[in-house]
Amino acid sequence: MTRLVHDFCRRATRILPAGLDLLFPPRCEYCDTDVASDQGDILLCTACQARLGPELWDGCPRCAAIGTNIDGRKGRCSLCRQYPLKFVSATTLGSYQDELRDVVLRMKRRRSEPLSAAMGRLLAVRRARPLKDLDADLILPVPMYWARKLARGTNSPEVVARCLAQQMRIPVSCRTLRRYRNTLPQKDLPVGQRFRNVRGAFAVRRSYDLQGARVLLVDDILTTGATCSEAAGVLIKAGAAMVAAVVIARAQGPNAT
Repeated sequence: MTRLVHDFCRRATRILPAGLDLLFPPRCEYCDTDVASDQGDILLCTACQARLGPELWDGCPRCAAIGTNIDGRKGRCSLCRQYPLKFVSATTLGSYQDELRDVVLRMKRRRSEPLSAAMGRLLAVRRARPLKDLDADLILPVPMYWARKLARGTNSPEVVARCLAQQMRIPVSCRTLRRYRNTLPQKDLPVGQRFRNVRGAFAVRRSYDLQGARVLLVDDILTTGATCSEAAGVLIKAGAAMVAAVVIARAQGPNAT
């Protein structure tokens, strides 16, 4: 009798998820349409995956800007040559406009974790090759000041970082890097002031050893690169051998925020 009960429970465990999918099909976290069963666990429909994560991104290898004059010898464009960026490269899903802009703004809201997780999985799939080529051994999200995180209720880079870590099978730490100064929102500042605004805002906790680490630094958006560059500089000073920025969207131009 015990054997029969055991076999029944084992089969029920296998069948139940499929049955639930029939009764309650998974929904796209962006447009709320049904997600086909062959889409895996990204939880974005085929149309949204195509709109939010193009297969290729032909941007500057250093800062991910698109449509700029890239110096092939140095791997830098006319934009990132203006600033002493401290990360070696930037990987992004796409441009901060249209649907992807809307996604990034939604990810900043309370209870937005499911959408942030879907975007993290899409980023891991769409940019699997360049991310793997970085040969990273640690993933860190750009931290939010504690009071701002408490007020907002979420920090989307943390959710994205955890999803990347799960997909890439690389450790993630959301406590190694801390933000101990509440800086002004970067979007409210002229480009020239953004680097000064974040100067000295980050620190590595003393109990964490980064000696020789190859780090993926995750944020939601990159515009001038000031925030990621400042954080990267702190990580390198603490012993990291390499820091590469990974973001959902790359903004540029006068309308970037």
